Amino acid sequence: MTQTHHNAPRNPDTILTDIVHYVMDADLASQEAYRMARWVLFDAMGSGILALNYPECRKLIGPWIPGSLAPGEGCPIPGTFFELDPIQSAFSISCMNRWLDYNDTWLAQEWGHPSDNIGAVLAAAVWKSRQEMLVGRSGYTVKDVLTAIIKAHEIQGILALGNSLNRVGLDHALFVKVASTAVGSHLLGANPTQMLNALSNAWLDNGVLRTYRHFPNTGSRKSWAAADAASRALWLAFMALQDEMGYDTALTAAQWGFNDVVMHGQAIALVQPLNSYVIENVLFKISYPAEFHGQTAVEAAITLHPAVINRLADIDRIIIDTQESAMRIINKTGPLRNPADRDHCLQYMTVVGLLKGTLSADDYLDEAASDPQIDRLREKMIVQENPQFSRDYLDPQKRSIANSVQIYFTDGSSTPKLSVEYPLGHRNRRHEAESPLKNKFRANLESWYVADKVERLVKLFEDPTLEDMNVLDFIKRWAL
Repeated sequence: MTQTHHNAPRNPDTILTDIVHYVMDADLASQEAYRMARWVLFDAMGSGILALNYPECRKLIGPWIPGSLAPGEGCPIPGTFFELDPIQSAFSISCMNRWLDYNDTWLAQEWGHPSDNIGAVLAAAVWKSRQEMLVGRSGYTVKDVLTAIIKAHEIQGILALGNSLNRVGLDHALFVKVASTAVGSHLLGANPTQMLNALSNAWLDNGVLRTYRHFPNTGSRKSWAAADAASRALWLAFMALQDEMGYDTALTAAQWGFNDVVMHGQAIALVQPLNSYVIENVLFKISYPAEFHGQTAVEAAITLHPAVINRLADIDRIIIDTQESAMRIINKTGPLRNPADRDHCLQYMTVVGLLKGTLSADDYLDEAASDPQIDRLREKMIVQENPQFSRDYLDPQKRSIANSVQIYFTDGSSTPKLSVEYPLGHRNRRHEAESPLKNKFRANLESWYVADKVERLVKLFEDPTLEDMNVLDFIKRWAL
């Protein structure tokens, strides 16, 4: 029989203790971080509301068992009549927010969408607030939620800066699970030991394969993978609140730890101290619902649209220069089987921009994809890596996501080679982004809500007293 030594001194992995100390103790002073957290929250929620217009998303929102609602006890799900338990709430909210690939993005050694954690943050904060209010104590405020968003972004994003899961075939959603486990367990009231136990189990869970993001298996799971991670995170947090044990060397244990089993001996590390770097530098998808490595290609293509729209039959070839990461994940030829396949295809999104002078989520649907011009032009595309683009992509002083597009015609003429280094949502273009971001938010709301509701939520975005609002009052304003 295996003996357990519950009273033995603990010497947990440094990465576990660093995350615990940051979540429990870090005092965030950056006003820019809180301003960006507000942008992130409303942008993600608005993207989730837009996603409700799509039946494939809507079918996944709500209780798994019909009728298993929690009226007056659970978390209201934006845009619906549902109130659900916190674990299913985390899934539903993150699924909505992520579905159209329109929420914020972080690009580094690993890629991802840090606002995927918002489902876990809101579900945990609302549930705990209800519990506190039952005994006469005040619940969490929106500022508490913004603080949790900043910290979740930081954990996921700093892990992504120095550690590549994709190179060992795993999906970035593992970093969502780790970040949501940390901030979710804190919001639920975990003590440091309980949080560490939950975090260790998140690493022991390992991660899911990236199979569903790549040919020939690209599919809709990529739109709910992070929701699965966020809900699993709260499940682990609730387990830890019951004092379920943790595993101190979940990462570093010889032979059996995450570093040896998954990373082939390469240690997972936090490459810089945790503060508020990620939220201050996060990328917003303002213009187009497209995988972020291709955003600047779409912008270039739309700029070139007037020069090519009347010469489509004369196009000989289309050259796209891009970064190494885009070459690996969105450079696709051949048949594209579904919307999830198309919105992760650099050639497809660029062609739509050339043809239409715009790009929307509807352009990935089967009806739009049936336009024979799309595949005809895709066949004329040559995608190649520009080494300078790849270097600048990883340069911490630049963090560009550059693409260039040039069209050659059969008569030997060509368009200019149009390069776009930074997309509109990049920090280097933040001064341009505020008005378009608010316009995007309003348009997303108008797709689902009545006009009066839209106006109330737009005013909420701009309300200077928002941070003082109780989180339960905040989330109720989004329900139908």
